[in-house]
Amino acid sequence: MFIFAFFQSYFVLNNRRKIYLLIKLLGVLTLSACSVGPVYQAPTFSTAAVWQAPLPVPSEQNSLTNLNNFWQQFDDPLVPELIASAQLNNPTLEQALARIEQARATLKASYAGAWPALDANVRVNRSNSLINNSASGNPTSVATTSTRTLDAAWELDLFGANRSARTAATARLAARTAEWHDARISLAAEVASTIIAWRTCSALLKIAGQDALSRQQTAALTALKVQAGFTATAEGALTQASAADGRQRLVSQQAECDLNVKALVALTNLPEPELRIKLSHKEHLPTPQQIKVTSIPAQTLSQRPDIAASERELAATSSEINIAEANRYPRISLTGSIGIAGIRLEGANSDSNTWSFGPLINLPLFDAGRRRANVEAAQARYHEAQANYRQRTLYAVREVEEALVRLNAATQRVEDATTASRDYQLFFKASEERQKAGTASLLELEEARRLTLAAQQGLINLQSAQRLAWVSLYKALGGGWQADKDSQEINTTHLISARP
Repeated sequence: MFIFAFFQSYFVLNNRRKIYLLIKLLGVLTLSACSVGPVYQAPTFSTAAVWQAPLPVPSEQNSLTNLNNFWQQFDDPLVPELIASAQLNNPTLEQALARIEQARATLKASYAGAWPALDANVRVNRSNSLINNSASGNPTSVATTSTRTLDAAWELDLFGANRSARTAATARLAARTAEWHDARISLAAEVASTIIAWRTCSALLKIAGQDALSRQQTAALTALKVQAGFTATAEGALTQASAADGRQRLVSQQAECDLNVKALVALTNLPEPELRIKLSHKEHLPTPQQIKVTSIPAQTLSQRPDIAASERELAATSSEINIAEANRYPRISLTGSIGIAGIRLEGANSDSNTWSFGPLINLPLFDAGRRRANVEAAQARYHEAQANYRQRTLYAVREVEEALVRLNAATQRVEDATTASRDYQLFFKASEERQKAGTASLLELEEARRLTLAAQQGLINLQSAQRLAWVSLYKALGGGWQADKDSQEINTTHLISARP
C-alpha cells in the first residue's frame, strides 16, 4: 500500500522532488528488505555414543601416528612418493579443481547481481522515402538517424533472492572444495592399496615360482623311476598333472601382478619401465604406523570431507527454496537512461539530449501455478539432499565400523597363520624326505605340498588384509581433514601443490 501511494504522488511532483523521493524510497526499501522462505539449520542425526567394533590397541613395536602424516610413516618410502605423483597427474583431481573454479565463477556472478547493470548502446539508421508528387518528379528523401544511450537498471533485493543466491553459491563452493579433499584422500588410499596389492602379488608369485619348480623336479624324478620300473605309471601321470597345475598357477599369478602395475601406471601417470624399477627396490609388504582411534562417531562425521560437502549442498538447496519463494513476490527495479539523438535530413541536422529515470514494478498476478510449482520443486530437492546427507552419515559410521572389524580380525589371525605356515613347511620338508626315501607315497607328498602352499598364501593374504584395513580406516576417519571455517575462498594453485 505504501508503494502504491508513493507512485500515485510521484508523477505530480517536479523533477527535483521526484529524485528526492526516489532516494528516500530506496533507503526505506533497503532497510526493510527481508528474506522469505525457511531459515537453514545444519541437521543433526543421532549416532551411537561409542564404537561398537573393537578399537585397535597400539603395539610396543609401532609408535602412534596421526592421520596428517600417515603415508610418511610407512616403512616403504615408495608409498608417499607414488601418492605425490598421483596428486600431480591424476585427471580425477583435475576434474575436481575444474568444479571448484566453476563454483567460484558462479559465486562471483551472484555478487554481480547485487549491483546495477550499465549498458552503452549506439544505433545508426539510414532510411529512404519516396515522395509521390507529379510536380516534384518523384524525388527521394534520405534521412540518417543516430542514437547513443547509456542505460542503467538496478533490481532491489526486496525479498532476499539475490542474497539467497549468494548464500547458495558460497555453500556450493565450500562443497566443491570439500569434494576435492575427498578425492585426494580417496586417490591416496587407492594408490596405497594398489601398492599393497602388488607387493602381495609379488610375494605370492615368488611362492608360486618355488612351488612350480618343486613340482617340476618331482615330476622329473618320478619319470625316471617310472622308466626304471620302480614306480607305477599312474604316479608318473599324477606328478605330470601336478607340474602342469603349478605352471598354470604361476602364469595366472604373473598376470595378476602385471594388472596391478598397469593400475599403478594409470593412477600415477609414470612410464611403466620407470615404475617397475621403483617397485623392484623393495619386496616386503609396506607397513604403516598404527592409528589410535580416540574420536567418537559424532566427531568422525565432522572429520570427513564428503560429509561436509553433503551438508553444504543441503544448505545450498535450502537457499534455493528462498529464491523460488522470493520470485512469487513483487519486484521493483530502478531504471535510467541518458542519450543523444541526431537526425540528418536533406542537409539539415537536428540534435537532442534525452534522459529518463523511474521505477519499474513487476507484480505477479497469474501464472497458472508455475511459481508455486517451482517452490515445491525446490523443497523436493532439499528433501532429496537431506536424505543424501543422512545416508552419507550412516555410511560413514558403517565404513569405520567395518574397517575396525576387519583390522581386529586380521590382527588376531596373523599369529596363528604364521604358526600354521611354519609348521606346514616343516611337515612338507619331512614328507619330501620320506618320499625320496621311499617311506611315503607320492599322494602324501602332494597333500603336504597343497597344505603348505595354502598356509603360505593364507599368511600373505592375511598380512595384506591387515594393511589394507589400516588404509581403509585412514580413509573412513577422513584422512586428517578438518573444515576451514575461517575462509570460504581457496586458491587453486595452493590446492594443486597440496599434499595429503
